[in-house]
Amino acid sequence: MQGSANLISSLLPLVALFAIFYFLVIRPQQNQAKKHKEMISSLKKGDKVITNGGLIGEVVKADEDSIKLKLNDEGVTVKISRDFIAKKIDE
Repeated sequence: MQGSANLISSLLPLVALFAIFYFLVIRPQQNQAKKHKEMISSLKKGDKVITNGGLIGEVVKADEDSIKLKLNDEGVTVKISRDFIAKKIDE
């Protein structure tokens, strides 16, 4: 009887530590990834975005797996994977 109580009392801090880790690290990271995925899927023509490489551009065409960006007024366009869009610029 005392052996099982000893086991429970030794596992309780480990369970508490995992719960704290989950609520402070894992859950917020999952929420952030979900918001980023929703933002990427909602991109449309005319939206201004920043890429992971630091390029700032305007969405010209949004395909299923890539996005065509206009980088400047001279009409320079690039095709970039949706995975490399860091954030949308709200003006």
